[in-house]
Amino acid sequence: MHPLPLTRELVLIGGGHSHALILKRWGMRHLPGVRVTVINPGAVAAYSGMLPGFVAGHYVREDLELDLLRLARFAGARAVLGRATGIDREARLIHVEGRPPVRYDIASIDIGITSAMPDLTGFTEHGIPAKPLEAFASRWDQFRKEALAGEIAPEVAVIGGGVAGAELAMAMAQSLKTIPNTQVSLIDHGEILTEMRPATRDAVMGALAEAGVKLRPQSQVIEVRADEVLFADGTTLSSHFTLGAAGARPYGWLKDTGLDLTEGFITVTETLQCSDPRIFAAGDCAHLSHDPRPKAGVYAVREAPVLFDNLRRSLSAGSAARLRTYHPQKDYLKLISLGGKAALADKSGLRLKGPLMWRWKDHIDRAFMRKLKDLPAMPPPPLPDTVAEGLREEVEGKKPMCGGCGAKVGGDILHRVLSAHPGPKRRDVLHLAGDDAALLTHGDTWQVASVDHLRAFVEDPVLMTRITAIHALGDIWAMGAAPQAALATVTLPNMSEALQESWLTEIMEAARDVFEAEGAEIIGGHTAMGAELAIGFTVTGLLDQPITLKGARAGDRILLTKPIGAGVMLAGEMEMKANGRDLERAYAFMVQSSGEAARILNTTHAMTDVTGFGLAGHLLGICRASEVGAVIRPKDVPILPGALALAETGLRSTIFPANRAYAAEFDGPETPETDLLFDPQTAGGLLAAVSPMRAEKCLTALREAGYEAAIIGEITEGPPHLTVET
Repeated sequence: MHPLPLTRELVLIGGGHSHALILKRWGMRHLPGVRVTVINPGAVAAYSGMLPGFVAGHYVREDLELDLLRLARFAGARAVLGRATGIDREARLIHVEGRPPVRYDIASIDIGITSAMPDLTGFTEHGIPAKPLEAFASRWDQFRKEALAGEIAPEVAVIGGGVAGAELAMAMAQSLKTIPNTQVSLIDHGEILTEMRPATRDAVMGALAEAGVKLRPQSQVIEVRADEVLFADGTTLSSHFTLGAAGARPYGWLKDTGLDLTEGFITVTETLQCSDPRIFAAGDCAHLSHDPRPKAGVYAVREAPVLFDNLRRSLSAGSAARLRTYHPQKDYLKLISLGGKAALADKSGLRLKGPLMWRWKDHIDRAFMRKLKDLPAMPPPPLPDTVAEGLREEVEGKKPMCGGCGAKVGGDILHRVLSAHPGPKRRDVLHLAGDDAALLTHGDTWQVASVDHLRAFVEDPVLMTRITAIHALGDIWAMGAAPQAALATVTLPNMSEALQESWLTEIMEAARDVFEAEGAEIIGGHTAMGAELAIGFTVTGLLDQPITLKGARAGDRILLTKPIGAGVMLAGEMEMKANGRDLERAYAFMVQSSGEAARILNTTHAMTDVTGFGLAGHLLGICRASEVGAVIRPKDVPILPGALALAETGLRSTIFPANRAYAAEFDGPETPETDLLFDPQTAGGLLAAVSPMRAEKCLTALREAGYEAAIIGEITEGPPHLTVET
């Protein structure tokens, strides 16, 4: 039975609370025929309710982070890591910074708000907005570490005397209280906490005094500097961390969408639809026209079930059901953090204060996060009662095949199959043993030709295209050639013609971006429909003198230009065990061009790129071709963040056993760290044998060019073998 075709595109712009909850619900109750896309600047989104506790030091960063990549995997959605910058409603395209636009049939916006103050002189350069939360959390984490280490004065200024500013000021005072001469100031151009009921305000003002926060009401800041703020009266206040918490501001790009706005926020009806019925909005970026409410996360959480049902109904075939309406509660429980592990509860004039209220708040916040982190295992459909012999063992006895290079046939199998081939007979074709690319002669010109094809391991065709293109070009760069031309091969999953056009447009625009940046041209290709997305490129390059596997000499330094661990990271992503922030870093390394690295290493003795056979397998390929040995130091091998932690849990790529068997000449301990030497890489770095006279110079140049390169060992006398130095 063929998989059901995709016919509709649902795009969630932003990773706010409503959209995070929708991803969870979609994974448990998806709508066949719909592809879901979530667009967010980063792989994680911070939960606002726990931010003061994080700032105070009561939570670690992971406690308040929602892993959007993990939620997207659970929902079967694609995650686009980028910042939305506009909507073309006529063409139904969402523009995203640094990539082709994303098509939609139905879209929803939940991008939150910002507290950036671009009109305040110096704030953009020296200030930190409280929202978006992820950027603030990163900056605060760094400042706190530096202040505790005595590297920077613990002087903080919070601009904005509302509830959010007061909570964060008390949290900062709590976090820095052990440091001598700590100074936390809360500044407002008017009075502090004017939006509160008088009795509630008095209680919070008392807590501010107890925390040692200095209040600066009726103070107009006119400039933010690197180490101080300047007031309108000419006075200054020392500050090495100036936080902007002065109210909620909508993102500026919304005004260019043509949607109806209220003070810059998206006006929505009781069904959470905008003035364009194809677009919905929720959370702080939305203005409830039928019942205006203040900006608070509780409304985003309550809107999620209504938004989920309305999105499904808008996408459903022949659905005549009326959309649900959302009516916010008139009042809600406000739990205000007071710095230490105490909180103030306020609802309908009733106030309670103390450690018990903190425990209550902590319970509520952790329960909400568990809802989005504890994702139930969704079992595959059961097999029929009668199946072919061996099918049940093949399906039930093995985990799903990893994507990327983990989906390749093992090196030992390839060696057995290809070793019987006598090699090329034409004089103008030269294929050296072990090299992935063939050499073609055209008079005095050398041409390199190679091909690579990957089944999709990420749902985003653009990211998958960029990774595959860099992966395919690796063989060209490894032989010292300049990229020349490429042929694309694309297999699309079953989908409607409209989706075929939008997917192919994204893929080809992304491919052109990569190849044109490397000086190459896409000259054609082939498309087909299949069970899943797969992308491949046949590539050629030109050179004067090829660099091959043969040529390494005893004494050469072994230089690696990228970290390893991609295989175990992708295996972890498939099993929803990898951290989203670590995956984001891994993808960034995969799309990093090796073109400049190849130019820096153009005088190396031998070179290859590290891909499916892993670091050990590819290094042994150099050793076998050059009839030398090698010694490597695992402690010097760069590893992707999170990869070793996953390996220590026993996680391995599906091709790991084959890679381990292929590296028969390996001599070293069996540890998670050394197991990563056999981890298959996708779009991995270059591996070069460089003369000792040039190695340090090359390393310096590589690092200056932005590569996380390292000298990981030395070439030794033969016979071919690989030893791990313990």
